[in-house]
Amino acid sequence: MQALMMTKYGNISTSLAFQSIATPKASPSQVIIKVHASSINPFDYKVLKGEFKAFKKINFPQGIGRDVSGVVVEVGDLVSNLKVGDAVLSRIDEELVGTMAEYVASEAQHTALKPQEMTHEEAASMPLAGLTALQALVTTVQLKAGEKVLIHAGSGGVGTIAIQLAKSLGAFVATTTSTANVDLVKKLGADQVIDYKKEDYLEQVSDFDVVFDTLGGVYTLDAFKVIKNGGRVVSVNGEVDDILAKKLGLNFIIRKILSFKARKITQAAVKKNATYRMILMNSDGVQLAELANLYLQEKIKAVIDRSYPFTESIDAFEYLSKGRAKGKVVITH
Repeated sequence: MQALMMTKYGNISTSLAFQSIATPKASPSQVIIKVHASSINPFDYKVLKGEFKAFKKINFPQGIGRDVSGVVVEVGDLVSNLKVGDAVLSRIDEELVGTMAEYVASEAQHTALKPQEMTHEEAASMPLAGLTALQALVTTVQLKAGEKVLIHAGSGGVGTIAIQLAKSLGAFVATTTSTANVDLVKKLGADQVIDYKKEDYLEQVSDFDVVFDTLGGVYTLDAFKVIKNGGRVVSVNGEVDDILAKKLGLNFIIRKILSFKARKITQAAVKKNATYRMILMNSDGVQLAELANLYLQEKIKAVIDRSYPFTESIDAFEYLSKGRAKGKVVITH
């Protein structure tokens, strides 16, 4: 089968290539999905550029892509909840990465049935972004009705889902975005929109219960200027906290180094009597089914910026890397 492969660490244009590789076979706990659509995320090209070498090195060539929607064509012996012919969506386990391909293996526990009302393109846009938003706002900070949350980069893949999810929970939602995307995030339900090209968000929001930091860097530290005493900050792009370091199985020396890097954030959290968590999204079929149900209830919808045919996957990555996508970039197969 044909697949888009990472051939080395480096730039998108020089480190990705289409190759002919073996079609995967299902292990007892897996299904094989004929890919109808997949979507790409900034995480994918950050891995390509080598930004996560410290956590896990890649044996090249390696597939790329983690989000998929398609039809089950093979079922492992131990799988009882899915069958051949089922339309499904999945966020592929890190050991199976490679949804830019004709077929892909997925652990059954990471796979959910696709509602008939949802297109494959919509379904492929949901997994990583939707699970990230759900695990940040629901699992980690347990956002409640009536609370105020600031969501950075509201027009991005994660941001568009996070706004809708927070509104479905009954929260007051403020978000940052550029001038071109103000109308989009308003339509998604944002109560307060801060155009970062015209306004300083630090002058616009204060005493918030939660900040969802999708940007990292100075935004992580500045989150503690925005939250109230006892507030919560959750990041997907900030400094690794000790809880995540232990979860990743990092050794004592690396954890000490990471703790030193995060010292300013730790100090800021202590001053505000606040909590700080850095999370990495986990694949979860049950939570994917929850997101599909929210879609059916019209509480969240897919926001797709552009679709590219599989043969133009490299162009899709180049476009996404410019950082201007509204919602998700999808690949059709």
